[in-house]
Amino acid sequence: MSSSAQKYDVFQAIADPTRREVLKLLAEKELPISEITSHFSMSRTAIAKHLHVLSEAELVSGHKVGREKRYRLHPESFKELKEWLSYYEQFWNNKLSILKHVVEKDNEDDFN
Repeated sequence: MSSSAQKYDVFQAIADPTRREVLKLLAEKELPISEITSHFSMSRTAIAKHLHVLSEAELVSGHKVGREKRYRLHPESFKELKEWLSYYEQFWNNKLSILKHVVEKDNEDDFN
């Protein structure tokens, strides 16, 4: 498969910090590429490439409004990521339970 025909997945798309920042911007509102570019110290072409990756992963979409292209977030596309992360919540929950137990035990020891 050539690089021009490559389909990106959610995990590849969010791997880059610039793309994560673009997603954060688009979470607030639909934006034209010129406004997205103004938040970064890189060229419009570089931002367009990042938007292409996000579009291929179906996290954002662009549509023409007059002479500009505006991009919007597709939050429903984060479902795959949410499901993957939810599996790992058990480890956080376990660590928090252990921490709670340790803190409560320390508090009991302080009062005895």
